[in-house]
Amino acid sequence: MARSPFRSWEGREPFSMFERVSLHAIGGEQLLLCRVRYEPGATVPRHSHADTEQVMLMLEGELEMTVGDETRTLHAGDTVVVNRGVEHELHSEDGCAFIEALSPVPLDHVGDRDADLVLGPDGGRLHVER
Repeated sequence: MARSPFRSWEGREPFSMFERVSLHAIGGEQLLLCRVRYEPGATVPRHSHADTEQVMLMLEGELEMTVGDETRTLHAGDTVVVNRGVEHELHSEDGCAFIEALSPVPLDHVGDRDADLVLGPDGGRLHVER
């Protein structure tokens, strides 16, 4: 399984990154794709990713997000780009779900490196630790 490019999140427990925030991830050498769920009341405090760019697509619910000094309420179909090094914070009063893509792969978003990463000849050398 670890060498197969095909994976499924079905039947797998999500990885808990923060209180009330969980995700499933799959990544390769340069990109990580995550399905993220915020339970009601979830907050991720202001932070930045020094080396990683993040693109999000809202699937359901509502998410209040501040990127830099701009705050918006996101709904299904909305997208946001967070460039590397830009501070951002998130809060969902009633819960939400979104897909995010991150590049290069931030290893703090990977719950199980054997099951969640499909590595090529570079062996993940471009991945970043937080």
